[in-house]
Amino acid sequence: MRPQDILLPVAAGLCCKPGGFHIDPVRPVERAVITHGHSDHARPGHGAVLATHETLDMMRLRYGENFAGSTQAIRYGEELRLGDVTVTFHPAGHVLGSAQIAVSCGGTCIVASGDYKDAHDPTCTPFELVPCDVFITEATFGLPVFRHGDAAGEVDKLLASVKLFPERAHLVGAYSLGKAQRLIALLREVGYDAPIYLHGAMEKITNYYVGRGVPLGELRAVKGVKKADLAGTITLAPPSATSDIWTRRFPDPVTAFASGWMRVRARARQRGVELPLVISDHADWDGLTKTIKATGAGEVWVTHGQEDALVHWCTAQGLRARPLDLVGYGDEDGDAALASSEAAEA
Repeated sequence: MRPQDILLPVAAGLCCKPGGFHIDPVRPVERAVITHGHSDHARPGHGAVLATHETLDMMRLRYGENFAGSTQAIRYGEELRLGDVTVTFHPAGHVLGSAQIAVSCGGTCIVASGDYKDAHDPTCTPFELVPCDVFITEATFGLPVFRHGDAAGEVDKLLASVKLFPERAHLVGAYSLGKAQRLIALLREVGYDAPIYLHGAMEKITNYYVGRGVPLGELRAVKGVKKADLAGTITLAPPSATSDIWTRRFPDPVTAFASGWMRVRARARQRGVELPLVISDHADWDGLTKTIKATGAGEVWVTHGQEDALVHWCTAQGLRARPLDLVGYGDEDGDAALASSEAAEA
């Protein structure tokens, strides 16, 4: 069976006609299979949703109990027959509960990887390589300039700044699902045991991580804390909060942003970031190309990001490659909008 007879890009997202479902659809569909809980991939209003237990919980936290007509949880490695195809979920290493979805039919295996990374992350199950015939890869950082390096070095940079400026607060912009919890865990790994403060929009998801057994140490809500008491502390907030009136509650704040985009200095300047931290939950250029090679796939479909550059690289390696040109992915900072009422009160 041809790959395009199994999965086909349509306006709603990736459609599996023989299985009767869409993967990460951007509009309501009858049956959705979801890779992870970020708002650009996990949207409400579907008739039925299949995802990992953690991803379903994230959707409930964000959208309420009735975010879909029905839900079904699936474990990593579990096989499920949907129509004429077999579906299995495998760890993507992106955020808690994130999955690659392997779709097999007629002797052909396609892996839709969603968002993924192969870097160290103590808050989620590590990325699992899945051999396949066709690999569908993201390309968020699909240019050779994006080489993220060791996140531990960026954490050291943050702590060096805290030590250098004990009279100032450090305000770190980080996506509310995945990045914030990973940064906290990395700080704990290097021995930072002081309380870490959270913007109100961070609390619900971070508490969920703790409830799932992810050790994050002492966490405190920043709401109600006196300005002087925040000197020398670290506070995590959605990126959008680090540039608005909310920051006035901090003593001479050092504004930081943890993102792979901070590799580009112009991006940091545009956002008014004093301390850029190159920490990403997406694979960098080397991670993308290494993973593509390791899957053994003879064909690669590239989506959401620098599609053309990665397609060109694949072609130069002798692989069949094409951009999917899917629209509606790439904005993970929907967290703040979804928690706007909490943000206003934080």
